[in-house]
Amino acid sequence: MNIKLLTATASVPTRASDGAAGYDLRADITEKLTLSPGEIFPVPTGVAIELPSKNLVAVVCARSGLAIKHGISLANGVGIIDSDYRGEIKVGLINLGKEEFEINPGDRIAQLLIMPVETPELCVVDSISETVRGEGGFGSTGRK
Repeated sequence: MNIKLLTATASVPTRASDGAAGYDLRADITEKLTLSPGEIFPVPTGVAIELPSKNLVAVVCARSGLAIKHGISLANGVGIIDSDYRGEIKVGLINLGKEEFEINPGDRIAQLLIMPVETPELCVVDSISETVRGEGGFGSTGRK
């Protein structure tokens, strides 16, 4: 996958271990950034990517340690980077915690996953197949 560093301070995304599924994205900022509780900010990474196939998607996910320990998450839940997007990856972070949180230059702020994507042809039909679950929605399968 081609990576373009857009600034002199941008970092190539890296995997923390051989078994890591995602590449760590780092904050490409020149001074610390403070996120107040409830605040949302699009943190630049200084990175643009070129996915090698239209059958791939880049998915931006929260870092579990930031989310669990500090309440720092993605404002949109999960970020989707389409195969034809060539702009800078920015990570919309939200502080769901109760205290201010500091992001320093180069801090790991999110993970980037590269995944296959299917785009089946859509067919409008009069009915769809039945299942045991049927139309049972939120919580319909119970809690065991």
